[in-house]
Amino acid sequence: MNKTVLFVISIIPGLISAPVNAQSEFPDKPVRLVVPFSAGGGTDIQGRLLAEKMRQSTGQSFLVDNRTGAGGLIGADIVVQSPPDGYTVLFTTATIAVNTTMQKKNMKFDALKDLDPVTWVSSAPLVLVVHPSIPVKSVKELVALANRTPAGLNLGGNTPGSTSHLSAEMFKQFANVKGVTILYKGGGPASMGVVSGEIDLLFGTAPSSMPHLVSKRLRALAVTTENRASVLPDLPTMNSFYPGFVSDNWYAMFLPKGSPAEAASKINSEVKKALSAKEVSDFYSREGLDPVGSTAGELTAKLKAEIVKYAKVIRDGNIRMR
Repeated sequence: MNKTVLFVISIIPGLISAPVNAQSEFPDKPVRLVVPFSAGGGTDIQGRLLAEKMRQSTGQSFLVDNRTGAGGLIGADIVVQSPPDGYTVLFTTATIAVNTTMQKKNMKFDALKDLDPVTWVSSAPLVLVVHPSIPVKSVKELVALANRTPAGLNLGGNTPGSTSHLSAEMFKQFANVKGVTILYKGGGPASMGVVSGEIDLLFGTAPSSMPHLVSKRLRALAVTTENRASVLPDLPTMNSFYPGFVSDNWYAMFLPKGSPAEAASKINSEVKKALSAKEVSDFYSREGLDPVGSTAGELTAKLKAEIVKYAKVIRDGNIRMR
């Protein structure tokens, strides 16, 4: 009998630790992926694709929750205020770096202090496009045309505070040209503004620009990424003409500050796994997206640099939200 008691006592720690270990494995319940932009948009579509691949891999649901408004700030603030348990994830864009300066008065949190970086997921180049009737075939010729046009050219921007908008302002500052920036309500309307001749040029997102480039309704002159873009490898970079002229639509995931390191690590590895899947790779190629899958530290460095860069553009151009 004593041997039986001793045996039961000896296996109790194992019986206790087994469910504890199982419960501690992340994720053991659905994960909420907050997308601070509308359903059907580029961020939403990419988020849903990644969420499905992570569901397939982990066996847990990754539920996309669209919380729009204030240029992405409403959704971001929801994540900041959420419990730091790893089960609420922010999937946002470069606008978070722009908003740090552009909407400083409306921003209720500090992007660097109140969010834990997980991974820089992907990057999409902005493409400098002009209407085919504009008599230029290079950035150099475009700048010369702008300089000899008394009132300058009409530049477009996707939305106020977007990287498209800030790239137009960077063009005026770096190339030292005059021009009026006309802002639209999205990438689609802005692209149509160039197609219709309402504006002369636009730094458009690759997904919005590609159909018009294929149909020859727009002409592309350059991309804004630091290196040539895989989707348009023959185009030069703006950085090659004006060192430091680098901008892109980047996408990244963050957790509330203080979230478990194992949760951040797991999501990071699952995103990298999803990015290597053929379905995701094919989608990225079609949409002009370049997969990244960075470390948390690399995302932190990216965010810090972007905040500084766009703050200077905004200050130098005396840009305000409209």
